[in-house]
Amino acid sequence: MKILKICRTVTLCVFIWVLTSCSTNEHQEDAAHLFSTMTISKTDVTINKSYSASIYGRQDIKIIPRVDGYLTSVLVKEGEIVRKGQPLFVIDQVSYNANLQSAKANVAVSEANIANAELTYQSKKALFEKNIVSKFELSAAENELKTAQALLLQAKAQEDVALNNLSFTVIKSPSDGVVGNVPYRTGDYVSTATQEGLTVISDNSQIYVYFSMTENELRSLVREYGTPERLIKQMPEIELQLNDGTRYESKGHIESISGIINTQTGTASVRGVFPNKNRLLWSGSIGSVIIPQKFTDVVVIPQNVVGEIQDKLFVFKAVEGKAKRTFITAEKINDGKKYIIRQGLELGDVIVTEGAGVLTDDMPIQIKTEKH
Repeated sequence: MKILKICRTVTLCVFIWVLTSCSTNEHQEDAAHLFSTMTISKTDVTINKSYSASIYGRQDIKIIPRVDGYLTSVLVKEGEIVRKGQPLFVIDQVSYNANLQSAKANVAVSEANIANAELTYQSKKALFEKNIVSKFELSAAENELKTAQALLLQAKAQEDVALNNLSFTVIKSPSDGVVGNVPYRTGDYVSTATQEGLTVISDNSQIYVYFSMTENELRSLVREYGTPERLIKQMPEIELQLNDGTRYESKGHIESISGIINTQTGTASVRGVFPNKNRLLWSGSIGSVIIPQKFTDVVVIPQNVVGEIQDKLFVFKAVEGKAKRTFITAEKINDGKKYIIRQGLELGDVIVTEGAGVLTDDMPIQIKTEKH
């Protein structure tokens, strides 16, 4: 009797365990089919797009001497700020001074020869009027005067060359800017064949930032603003992210867009300009241009709800209690969080936003919550 009672007790416990286990499994199965969703709507959104950029000074001018000689003075240091017309280097002037003095002497001789030729010509002219000398003698005197005048012009031209060469011995800055590397020192010989230059003067008062945009991106912007000219004139200010990840303190603007698409890259060159009042930007550095782009009346969804199969993007729609895989065309936004949907979704569509990784096509689902 006692054994029978024990068997009944054990059987009852097993039955209760089975019921509990089935109830738990059913609850877990129901929970596994609960998914969060969102209803598709349209909105206006401004997206910051980032483009890798190269940074250059407004102009980098290589300083190459225009005359040969030994440096007698180096008047600037690397990194020094200079003004237009400020002396940078001096080349030995002794021989150029001598050439100038010689040229001036030749001018004086030519002027004296003209004076003598003028006197001779006037004398011959008076005698010719009295029929004392022939026409030939008068013409010869006139030609001598013209020759003397031509020689004076030649002497003055040589004087100008000598004067210019002397002035070239003082090498001046062609613009405001910052002095680059100065590899030459006093006593070094330099010449017009010095292709590497004595230094480089970088005009960094404004900085040019060069980057590339695809043909489709440019076409989209031109359509938004009407024409390339309006795009350049009306486009919002742009920002610059420096190589260390910080944002540059001043905003810039797009100044020009190349009219040629690179056939190898499918991109066009774009130039932006930024002020550089505090000289925080250096020519030759790199960064990223950040351009705000406004999209009107578009569908925007989170990137984490989008799946990918063989380079095709898809989402799961909730349709009559089932998950329906739907392929989409989307534009990835550089913030790493959103897609702008171009095709595949319409107003009022409901898509699964959480748990989509476990879904299969036509899988029954229950909606847990809806995101907005």
